[in-house]
This record gives sequence, C-alpha cells and structure tokens, in this order.
Amino acid sequence: MTTAPTTPTEPTASRTTYPHSAGLSVLRHRRLSLLVHRRAAVVVTVLLLLLAGVMLLAACVGQTYVPPGEVWRVLRGHGGPYDLVVGELRVPRIVLGALVGAALGLSGALVQTVTRNPLASPDVIGVGHGAAAATVLALATGTVASPGALPAVAVTGGLAAALVYVLAWRHGMQPSRFVLTGVGIGVALSAVVQLYLTDSELAAAEQVKLWLTGSLNGRGWEQAGPLARVLLLSLPALVWAGRALRPLGLDADTAAALGVRVQRTQLGLTVLGVVLAAVATGAAGPIGFVALTGPQLARRLTRTPQLPLAASALTGALIVVGADLVARTLVPPLEIPVGALTSLVGGPYLLWLLGRSGRR
Repeated sequence: MTTAPTTPTEPTASRTTYPHSAGLSVLRHRRLSLLVHRRAAVVVTVLLLLLAGVMLLAACVGQTYVPPGEVWRVLRGHGGPYDLVVGELRVPRIVLGALVGAALGLSGALVQTVTRNPLASPDVIGVGHGAAAATVLALATGTVASPGALPAVAVTGGLAAALVYVLAWRHGMQPSRFVLTGVGIGVALSAVVQLYLTDSELAAAEQVKLWLTGSLNGRGWEQAGPLARVLLLSLPALVWAGRALRPLGLDADTAAALGVRVQRTQLGLTVLGVVLAAVATGAAGPIGFVALTGPQLARRLTRTPQLPLAASALTGALIVVGADLVARTLVPPLEIPVGALTSLVGGPYLLWLLGRSGRR
C-alpha cells in the first residue's frame, strides 16, 4: 500500500476566536496578526454607512433641493445645472466638516486617555482658547494681511496649548494637575479675547466673533486640503497610538510593569492630540464639545475597555456633518454656526456626565 506524497501548501489566513465573552478575534496571515474587537468592527461599519448617508443627504438638502442622481452626476465630473450648488458649495463644505469632526474625535480620544478623565477634551486644556488668542493678537497688531492667513495663525496658537504638559509636569505627569492647568490657561486666554473685543473697532470685532462661533460657511477645499494632508501624515502615529492606548488605559504602575514608557507615551499622545485639534480649529474655528462627546459615544457603542480611535473619528465626523446640516436648514435662509449648535447640545451632555461622575 502506497501513499501519495504530500505537497507543501502556502499558509493561508486564519482566525482565532476568543471566548464569546471577550468579543475578540485574532486574524493571522503568515507572520502578521491583528486583534479585532468584533462589536467594534460592526459599529465602525455602521458608522461608515451612516456617515455616507448623512453626507449624501447634506448634498441634496438645502434652499435648493438636488436629486441624488444629479449629485452622483456632479461627483463623477459630468457637470450639469447643479454643478455650482453641489460641486462648488456643498461638497467642499461637507468634506471639510467630516475631516474636522474626525480630527476632533481622534484628539478627544487621545487627551481623555492620557488624563483618564471622560470630562477632559482639547477644549478644556486650552487648544481652542490658544487659537482664539493668537487670532486676536494677530488682528490687533496688524500682522495678518488677509483673512486667508487666519487658519495658520490659529494653528500656531492652538499648538501653544502643548505648554500645558510642561507646566503640569512635577516628577511625572499627573492627570488632575494637567486638566486644572489647562482650565486655568484657558480662562486667562479667554480674558485676552474678551479684552480685545471690548476695545477694538467694530469691523475687526465682528470678524473675530464670527470666527469664534465655529462655522463651515464660506469654507471649502482651501481649508480641507491642509487638514486632509495632516490626517494622512498622522496615520503612522495613529497606528502607534492605537497600540499604546491599550496598556495606557490601565494605571501607570501596571502599564510600566508591561514595559510601557509611560511618560514618553503620554507626551507623544498629548502632542498628537493637540496637533489634530489645533489644525481642525484653524480650519473651521472652535467647534465645541465634539472632542468631548465623540469618544464617549463611540466607547458606549463599541463597549471596548479603551477609547476606540476609528469609532471616535467616525462619531466626530457624523456629529459635525449632521450638526452642520441641521444648522443650515433649521431656520432658512439663516444659517446657525455649527459651533453654536454643538455647544447647545453638548452642554446638557456635559452636565449629564458630571452627574454620572458624581454618583460614582
């Protein structure tokens, strides 16, 4: 009796499933492996579909209704009677809103992980206030020749919020000290803005007040392009951050015992979060509460131990695009700034979080 010789076969991708309670799967292909949270993967897929649907609805709805078929025709570059409305006005604004929301959602997830505080966000540590103060000082001193230069100035001021980390350092970074230092600096910078608004010419004050509300009106590819490039360049750092968030979500001693350089990792995550928030603020102005609510909603949807970056980005994008859609169609022909609408909704949510934390 003879047996046929066996021939070696190429290794194929395999999946190892953890117990059902863990909700985890490991995808392996040769030497590569990927840990996947099954519920988080489903949530990300659903959020992608919802975001695509809301973006399509935003492209169709407005003072002029555009059928979905015409929107698709414009997106394919075939032009038509709605080329100006869809291609030049609505689509750039929608894309910018999605990019701003994604950047704010990612920034909020990173800052909240570093501080281990669901009430912390880039708004709390002074990113928005730093951007506003830099814009005001540039207008007051006449160093800005045109309104198109304001985003770059705002980014510079927002990046200055990284100094909060230095001021909060006392033999290590303490999350509570970090948040309190950011609140103090934010209040001081806000006072600078208010002083300028009370003692400036009407035209300059109106320009600053319009920027401070956070609005996508009149913005488009000029602001979306730099923000998209920053997000693309940040992808390697975000992949590293996704791995670093898991052990850093534990206490500092446990993370250090697992071989994590806690202080360096916290600094890297903070700088990355501040950069994303500063660029988003420079593109659209300070849009409040998105960085606060987006990551927490994503965590409740995915039920993951740490804040999920992909779901946080999609949740932030969905909030901004949806809020902007409501803001420009709620009271036509007037447009409510999207920052005012997110703050109106985010304020009660913050009070709910405070009450929930108090009960705990």
